[in-house]
Amino acid sequence: MGIFRRPRDTSASTLPAITEFWEWWAQARPTIEASLAAPPGAEPSAAADVPFASGAGAEPGAPGEPTMPGEGLSADTVEELSRRVHRIHPELQWEIGGADDRAPSLTLTGAGDPELRGLAERWYRAAPRGAATGGWRFHPARQPDPEMLAQDLVLGDHEFDLEYVRLGMRADADRARVHISAYHPDFLFVAEEQQLQVAMHVLDWALGEDDVARWVGDVTIATEAPIDSLPPALLPSVVEQIAEPFGEPSWLTGEGRTPRGHPARLGARFPLHRQDYPLCDLHVAITVPYAHSNPDRLPVEPSAGALRSFEKKLAKLGDRAVLAVRETGDGLRVFHLYADPDSGVISDLDQLAAGWPEGKAKVASTSDPGWRALAPYQP
Repeated sequence: MGIFRRPRDTSASTLPAITEFWEWWAQARPTIEASLAAPPGAEPSAAADVPFASGAGAEPGAPGEPTMPGEGLSADTVEELSRRVHRIHPELQWEIGGADDRAPSLTLTGAGDPELRGLAERWYRAAPRGAATGGWRFHPARQPDPEMLAQDLVLGDHEFDLEYVRLGMRADADRARVHISAYHPDFLFVAEEQQLQVAMHVLDWALGEDDVARWVGDVTIATEAPIDSLPPALLPSVVEQIAEPFGEPSWLTGEGRTPRGHPARLGARFPLHRQDYPLCDLHVAITVPYAHSNPDRLPVEPSAGALRSFEKKLAKLGDRAVLAVRETGDGLRVFHLYADPDSGVISDLDQLAAGWPEGKAKVASTSDPGWRALAPYQP
C-alpha cells in the first residue's frame, strides 16, 4: 500500500497576478474592443474572428498558431495581454474569439495540461460578472465550436480545409475512453507536429477542451483514411454513448498484498475526472487505524461499520474535496482525497480525523495539481 506521509502544503487564495490581471482588463477592455473593431484595412496582429491563441513565447502569426485574415489586435495589446497572462503562469495560453453576431470571448487555457487547470479556473472565477463583463464571455478552457470545423486552419505556411478531416473512433468501455485516429489528406505533406496540432484543434472544436480530457484516450495520426471513419461533428455522439454508463459514481475494486505480505483491498472511484473538480489541487491522505480485524488484519465489525460511517462523512464534503481511492490492510485504511486548499476543508478533515475513536488518525497533504498520485490506480 502507498501510505502518504508528507508535509502539509497549501496554496494561496487568488493569486496576486490574477487580481492584477482583472484590474488591468477593466482599464484595457475599451482599447481592446476598439482594436477589434478597427477597419479591415488596418494591419492585423491577432484575428478577432479566429480564435487567436498566444502561448508562452508565442508571437502573432508564428508557426503553429492558428491565424486568419481580418480585424485584429495591435501588436502592443497582444504583447501586454500575453505578459499579464504569463505572470499568472508562463505556460498558460489565451484566446480571443467571437465574430459576426457572437459575443466576444476571452479564454485562458492550459492546453489540456491538468497541472494548469486549477489556475485557469481561479482566473475564471475572479472574472467580472453581470454588467461588468461588458458583454464579454470568459472561459477557463477551450469551448466547443462546431462552426470552426467547416473553416480553414492555417498553421505555418500550410492551410488545412477542415471539411476533409476524418476520425477513426474506437470505443474503450473498460477505460471509458474513445481512442482517435485522425486523418487529413494533407498530412502526407506536413511534419508530425503540424499533424498533431490539426488533430487537437479539431478535437477541441468538436468537444471542448475539458471533454477531450475526460473522454478522449490515445490520439494517433493516419495518412490513409481509417476504415469506418467519420467527420468530427459526430464525435460528441460517440462520446455520449461512452459516458452514459458513468452518470453515477462507480468504484473499481481489487486485491493485493501489503508490504508485510498480508492481504490488502483497494477501491478506486472510476472514472474520476480532474476537470470536474478544477480547484482540488491538494492531495490529502487520511490514515485511519481500526481496532477489530480478522486473522488477515482486514476490518470486521464494529470497525467495518465505523469505517463506512467515516466514508459517508467524507462524501458530504461536496466539491470542496472528492474521495478518489481507499486502501485497506495491516490494520489501517488510507483514504486518498483531492481537496480545494482555499475552501477550509482541511480544517474539517482534521476535526473529522480527531474524532476517530479507534486510534490516532493522521492527515497528510501535498500539492498535486496534476493528480499524479492517482496514476497507479487508473486502468
